[in-house]
Amino acid sequence: MTPAPHRRTRRRTILGTLTGIVLVMSTVLVPAASATGRAPSDEITKTPNMHHLANIPKQGPLAAPAAYGSDWAFKGRYAFGGNYEGFTVYDISKPWRPQVVTVVHCPGSQNDVSIAGDLLFLSTDSSRSDDSCQSVPKPATEKSAWEGIKIFDISDVRNPRYVKAVETKCGSHTNTLVPSRRNAYIYVSSYSPNDTYPDCKTPHDLISIVKVPLRNPEAAEVAAEPVLFPDGGNPGDPPDTQWPNQTRATSGCHDLTAYPDRDLMAGACMGDGVLFDISDPLEPRTITTVRDDDNFAFWHSATFNNSATKIVFTDELGGGSAATCNPEIGPEKGANAIYDIVGKGKHRQLKFRSYYKIPRHNTVNENCVAHNGSLIPVKGKDIMVQSWYQGGISVMDFTDSRNPKEIAWLDRGEWANNLQYLAGTWSTYYYNGYIYSNEIQRGLDVIDLRDRRTDAAKRVRLDILNAQSQPNYFD
Repeated sequence: MTPAPHRRTRRRTILGTLTGIVLVMSTVLVPAASATGRAPSDEITKTPNMHHLANIPKQGPLAAPAAYGSDWAFKGRYAFGGNYEGFTVYDISKPWRPQVVTVVHCPGSQNDVSIAGDLLFLSTDSSRSDDSCQSVPKPATEKSAWEGIKIFDISDVRNPRYVKAVETKCGSHTNTLVPSRRNAYIYVSSYSPNDTYPDCKTPHDLISIVKVPLRNPEAAEVAAEPVLFPDGGNPGDPPDTQWPNQTRATSGCHDLTAYPDRDLMAGACMGDGVLFDISDPLEPRTITTVRDDDNFAFWHSATFNNSATKIVFTDELGGGSAATCNPEIGPEKGANAIYDIVGKGKHRQLKFRSYYKIPRHNTVNENCVAHNGSLIPVKGKDIMVQSWYQGGISVMDFTDSRNPKEIAWLDRGEWANNLQYLAGTWSTYYYNGYIYSNEIQRGLDVIDLRDRRTDAAKRVRLDILNAQSQPNYFD
């Protein structure tokens, strides 16, 4: 997501209290309320192969309309759902009857999550008064603020323990795990919305790589700050260019998706789509870069197919808060772009093949655009499930990269009669036989896709899933 610009100022790390996290133990289901106070529409429309099994609304301090549900990570029988106010641990051992294990109140958007072993990494990309879970927003007039990565020990999922904070330049909008036997390397994505924040001034062409010794996470530190765009990247269109035709300048990366088994990483970097070699995790090397100034406004995220011969890039037109799934915007903006990876080694190139956008039109009250998804592991096929905010959930078969097609969908209905608050599904991932959606306002949704084209995926089991650190399902 690309939220409204927040205020950053000069930072000094405040190693404040790393305790006092608010834990809420609950399995109580409470009805959600819309941003307008009226009951949202819960009329689910879907294809017959999509079976909605369960919903758990957001809980406690994570339930407010401005407490957006964000990204997912999975470990064993547990799902960890990010939220602008913290994260929630769910027991999904019975997907048709999930339960809340713990709610951790630790504000700091976006609170995207990833997991390595017994450690959870939480992204903070809003200026805070300090690095504790009791921090408050820091106004622009103040001289100090904190943003970066927070590390939790989740060996006891009922009592996550805050271990360490690592400040990073320009905060941590998202984070990507590149694991090794002894260390977790956290690639921190951040970007500059404007030039008013001292450590985000354009060109903000670097990423921060946080090295976390798995046996001694207290020693975590920024180990490298490689510059990915020494030429400055895509200059973008002038700021007065009429939306939605404006291409954003590259001043950082929004999302980085690693494929560690192939030593590859795909970067969605505002104005550029990039393929990286990460065989040396501290020195990512650019292999090739592509641009689409005609139709892509904001390169947001990326997904490899399992054989690493294709990449699906997404365009978050309108920053996620606009209604872009309509005839006026059309099928090529705010869409996926599918690229084939051709050639070998350092000579690999990205070749555009097609766009994919959900074929349904949404109302003017529904923010809708391509967002986060993951592969459904079917051998010999390229199938992906994906969030489209209030456009719902779509399952796309892109085995033929020139002719992607939708094979399933589910839509939760309009949240409110305006766009005052963000709504819809933020991240939708396939994990151990089921689809899990983190609904920005409605909380956890669990869906069972029953389709002969995807049923083989139910036999594929993982111990951990971080969607931005793709596993190799079959080789």
